[in-house]
Amino acid sequence: MLIDYFLISLAIALILLGLIGCILPVIPGPPLAWVGLFVAKLTEFSSLSWTIVVVMAIITLVVTILDYLFPAWISRKMGGTNWGAWGTIVGLIAGVALLGPIGIVIGPFLGALVGEMLKRKSKDNQTNYPWLSAIGSLLGFTLGVGVKLLTVGLIIYFFVASP
Repeated sequence: MLIDYFLISLAIALILLGLIGCILPVIPGPPLAWVGLFVAKLTEFSSLSWTIVVVMAIITLVVTILDYLFPAWISRKMGGTNWGAWGTIVGLIAGVALLGPIGIVIGPFLGALVGEMLKRKSKDNQTNYPWLSAIGSLLGFTLGVGVKLLTVGLIIYFFVASP
């Protein structure tokens, strides 16, 4: 019985950390929240079915993969190049290091913009639109955050709904 209280406390902590991880890219939000749901299932208090746990595992896996693909895919669709993709990565790291949490949003945007502007200077690239690529990077990040929040929200729903 005491172990169940510990496991429920651990599950709550993991789910809350997962919720934070939806916004902070260094924390894998949905996977942590799913582990919290799994831990909750192991207690005597839970009435969750294994079907829900397995379906949420599949959804979490798909969302985690898509989260890595959204920014690059949308940026490419809006005319981005590898320069913009690398700029996004460098911008994310520099943004977090220099600006803290706000740098998570501003850094990738500015990084993609600078990367595409550097590419634009080369003679072989006449159709590069740096602003579109940077906006694509921002849209991809925003879409990823939204999908992760929906997934963790669903995990929270099942956690709270199961007595």
